Amino acid sequence: MKITRIESHVLLVPDYDASACSSAQDDIIVEIHTDEGIVGVGEVDTNPWVAQAMIHARGTHVLGLGLEEMLIGQDPLQVEALWEKLFIGSYMTGRRGMGICAMGALDMALWDIRGKALGLPCWKMLGGARKDFVTPYASLLPSGHTVDDYRDSLVLKTKEAKARGFRAGKMEVIIKGPYAHNGLDEDDEAIVEIVAACREAAGPDFVMMVDVGYCWRDAKEALRVLKRLEPFDVFFLETPLSLEDMDGYAFLHDHSPIRIAAGELQNSRFEFLELMDRGKVDVAQPDVGRVGGFTEARRVCEMAQDRGRLIVPHCWKTGIGIAASVHLGAATAHCPYIEYLPAELSESMLRREVVRDELVMQDGLISLPQKPGLGIELNREALERYRVDSFCR
Repeated sequence: MKITRIESHVLLVPDYDASACSSAQDDIIVEIHTDEGIVGVGEVDTNPWVAQAMIHARGTHVLGLGLEEMLIGQDPLQVEALWEKLFIGSYMTGRRGMGICAMGALDMALWDIRGKALGLPCWKMLGGARKDFVTPYASLLPSGHTVDDYRDSLVLKTKEAKARGFRAGKMEVIIKGPYAHNGLDEDDEAIVEIVAACREAAGPDFVMMVDVGYCWRDAKEALRVLKRLEPFDVFFLETPLSLEDMDGYAFLHDHSPIRIAAGELQNSRFEFLELMDRGKVDVAQPDVGRVGGFTEARRVCEMAQDRGRLIVPHCWKTGIGIAASVHLGAATAHCPYIEYLPAELSESMLRREVVRDELVMQDGLISLPQKPGLGIELNREALERYRVDSFCR
């Protein structure tokens, strides 16, 4: 089997809001075609136009080869070897950031091809099932341009998630700092009040996480609020500080009464090595696409296991990324939850429409997929409806 062409689709919802803290408004989906008619699908959560350029750009020398040109004519079943080929060949233009993101979408599609060719779901190829079910947590980003509307929207979504059978949920309390949702600029008191309202709405038996979106300037400022949040039984608090402040993350690990989680933006195992060893985060959150695909995500999971850390994959995209998280979670014993953006509670049409036969949650659990590869099918009508650019050589 040989790779014959790579197609990429940039998707965008027509009413996207650049002030929103939601990357589910756009997407890049890649399809890798083979001479035997098997097509693999992947996606990555990043700027889709830049990722598209990274994939299709031509190379001019051995340190800056093009990702697409390195894959054409290759055997797609040699997935790990191809990852190394892409990493080495794009060493000057890749290594971290967009290079790894683009490789992640391609790697995901290659694992999809391998599974379809062998008749196996991805989790079996990742080492086999370490559990009977995967537990998703509902990732809840509210609407609202005032703090009261924001709080009320999040409380309502919390109740709806619980009513739909979710056993856990993450409250996106992103109302302060450089990435505040909808232009909000609130204080720490509002964060505590919103978390308290969500805990009251969820009840004591609902597992609750909180994401504050890098909102605090230093670890001591963060710790003061973390201590106030302790009575609300928060499973983890996500991204309290800038990712450049590894010493601050280590300080919080040593002093916080709540687990600290981070890793949604980390590219490659090398960045997770720093995050876990220097930053000492309790919960590592590799995004399968951004970290470099299944090949690299599996390495991160092994690193976390060696260090006694939990894995909870980040995912804020379509049913493609959710399927990838399910497969990774199924093969990872120390992965208690995966992030899951409920289609019914999401404002993104891409989240609701791009995948035709999405994996189904029942009684708060997702059964292990049995179809080959990722086990999902694209909705071609939605792909055409939201596509704003495409490239196929």
